[in-house]
Amino acid sequence: MTTFQFDAQPTAALFEKDGAVFALGDGAVRFEDGAFSIAHDGAILCACVHPSGEGIVTGGDDGRVIWHRKGEAGLLATAKGWIDAIDASAESGLIAFSSGRTLSVIDARDPHFRRDFQHERTVSGVAFEPKGRRIATSTYGGAALWFARIAEQKPTLLKWAGSHTSVAFSPDGAFIITAMQDNQLHGWRIKDQKNLRMGGYPGKVKSVSFLSKGQLMATSGAQGAVLWPFVGSNGPMGKEATEIGYDEGSLVALVASTPTSGLLAAGLNDGRVWLADPAGQGLNFLKADKGAAIVALRLSDDARRVAWADEDGHAGVFQT
Repeated sequence: MTTFQFDAQPTAALFEKDGAVFALGDGAVRFEDGAFSIAHDGAILCACVHPSGEGIVTGGDDGRVIWHRKGEAGLLATAKGWIDAIDASAESGLIAFSSGRTLSVIDARDPHFRRDFQHERTVSGVAFEPKGRRIATSTYGGAALWFARIAEQKPTLLKWAGSHTSVAFSPDGAFIITAMQDNQLHGWRIKDQKNLRMGGYPGKVKSVSFLSKGQLMATSGAQGAVLWPFVGSNGPMGKEATEIGYDEGSLVALVASTPTSGLLAAGLNDGRVWLADPAGQGLNFLKADKGAAIVALRLSDDARRVAWADEDGHAGVFQT
């Protein structure tokens, strides 16, 4: 395992085409090979891989969206406030980000394209559907579903009382899942807006991730990684979740996987990191030493590498 020590708390760990990249709270981006970029005046609040797969796109509290590549950083867009959430689609080449109540969409291949969509409440999360043509946002009172390129439109509103803090699409595009402020998940089957309620968590759910060809959804927020079945047209409706890696003395802070792989990585609030195949037996501790809570975690697209970082600035990249 290759390890790093950063001067600021990491915001995100990502894999671009050449390796791991870490976005940091001091506005810097650090590449695995030692390259770095400092383009923000303040903290990086969110980050994603650029649609091309080359470098990453970051949103900062300076209201700027920046594309970082090795040896180069370019401004893509600005907003009036800080950037709360960001996502990108390799399929459509679009980048979406939120600032306050506004969702903005830009095109990585067309610097003149921009769409701004307004919400009644602050947008907390942004996610592209798998094909990249629609965008889901989370906000107070539920989620909104927008067509990415249409200028004048009314969104499809998916309503559920409470504060929704993040949003994700299932890999088949059939379901939208949100994490909520009050230790639970909510979801909707898009075709008929059927509600999915997923509760019983002892802590807040900070991350969800799909694996096993989209047939499982893993979440953080419990003493182990919680797995919900997404088999068939009903998804998890009427089904029970299972849990792996249960440890009474810790909570899973983050999970990471890829839809095509059966492997799941988990980062714990006591600093440990493990990798497991839910269909197999046992956990492989990539980082067994306890320490500061894990705040960034990512599994590479080929499921061969895991990048992690803790709140004290320690980070690592492990070959599975």
